Amino acid sequence: MTILSALLRATAITSVLAATTVGVLAKDVTISVWAGGSGPNDNYRVDAIEMAADLLEREAAIRGEELNITVEKTLYDGWDDFKQALTLSAEAGTAPNIVVSGHEDIAPWSQSGLIVPIEDYVDLDSWPLNDIYPNLIEIASYGGVVYGIPQDAESRPFFFWKPHMKAIGYTDEQIEALPQMIQDGEYTLANVLEDAKKMQDAGAVEAGYGFYPRVSNGPDYWQFYTSFGGVMEEDGKLIFDKAAMTRFYQFFVDAVAAGVTKKNHIGLPWDQWYGEVASGKAGIWHGGTWHYARYVNQEGLTDFFGTVVFSLTPAGEGGKANTLTHPLVYLLTANDDTETVGIAAQLIKIASEPRFNALHAIKSAHLGISLQEASIELYSNDRWAREATERLLPHANAMPNNSDFGAYWNVMWKNLEAAWTGTKTVDAAIADAESELKSTLGDAIVIR
Repeated sequence: MTILSALLRATAITSVLAATTVGVLAKDVTISVWAGGSGPNDNYRVDAIEMAADLLEREAAIRGEELNITVEKTLYDGWDDFKQALTLSAEAGTAPNIVVSGHEDIAPWSQSGLIVPIEDYVDLDSWPLNDIYPNLIEIASYGGVVYGIPQDAESRPFFFWKPHMKAIGYTDEQIEALPQMIQDGEYTLANVLEDAKKMQDAGAVEAGYGFYPRVSNGPDYWQFYTSFGGVMEEDGKLIFDKAAMTRFYQFFVDAVAAGVTKKNHIGLPWDQWYGEVASGKAGIWHGGTWHYARYVNQEGLTDFFGTVVFSLTPAGEGGKANTLTHPLVYLLTANDDTETVGIAAQLIKIASEPRFNALHAIKSAHLGISLQEASIELYSNDRWAREATERLLPHANAMPNNSDFGAYWNVMWKNLEAAWTGTKTVDAAIADAESELKSTLGDAIVIR
């Protein structure tokens, strides 16, 4: 055999082996991802997984592997439809591979077996996961186990309409100093009601529009409990602080009594609320950092910083100024095909890289999840992202990952709404809440 023929034979054998290897390693996989509570500005919650799939396929090709990933994406605008669909799909054995949901779902879903720990499938000490803010990783954990990867971060600020503040005597300098005054406890929730009433008396806003809260139940309302000194959990036990909860309920009853908030405010259409707060019909309100995108992109508030100042939720008696962060997290559902679960986990890891996540953060007006994300020009050049991160996140707390917290939340909200609408007195609402919590949660909650 000549040297040339030997080389040709060796080349042919190598080609056959390579083709065989590719055939063995070829894999077609479909990854489905569902995201709850996601509007038109939140598409990167699912699009980032699709982008990650393209990158993972390219990496596989360089290794000589054939990996074909089809990503099926579903965005749910609301939470109820999302949770119902997820429950039904889980019962039918057709749950999506990846879900994007609130961190508070980790405790009940891990206990029910719906989700599996992501720490079993990724290296948390490698980039980009090792760059994610530690407090966000903690929020995505339960029982010392990391179940999810933060998909975004956010906070829930107070907003003040600058022209209305000027109408009641505030100077430009005083308005710019307001966030620091609130942080220092020099401007409180009592001042909110006073200024809301002054705005109405001055004719800057109509009656019932001085203080314009969110129109449905939501994590925001726990900020008021915290502002009045309440604690949600200590040492794994839920806490019902009757004095703090009483002050919290009384604040909203006082707002109605002062005429600055409507008794029937809860239940207003969200589209109406967004339009009213973004047009100056309301004086003071609270919402989420992501609302900025809605105000600017959908509601036409072109000069946000010229017309609005934002801050922490002011302190009330017994508490301090604060904000609440409610990160949504990527979660892996349980699946007998562990290889598919592993691929889904890798897609989550890639989607968590700073440039991927910054696309979502800036388009949807959320906050970044990692240190390096702040250095991405798209993020660092955005005034809202920069100021909201600096002003709010250092003071943020979160709802506990406690499987009994949902029951506590339901009781809190039901009785707040009853006091707000006048169906119950504050004392009766607190007594009923205490009684129901004792009967439903027993030793799982501390009453004090």
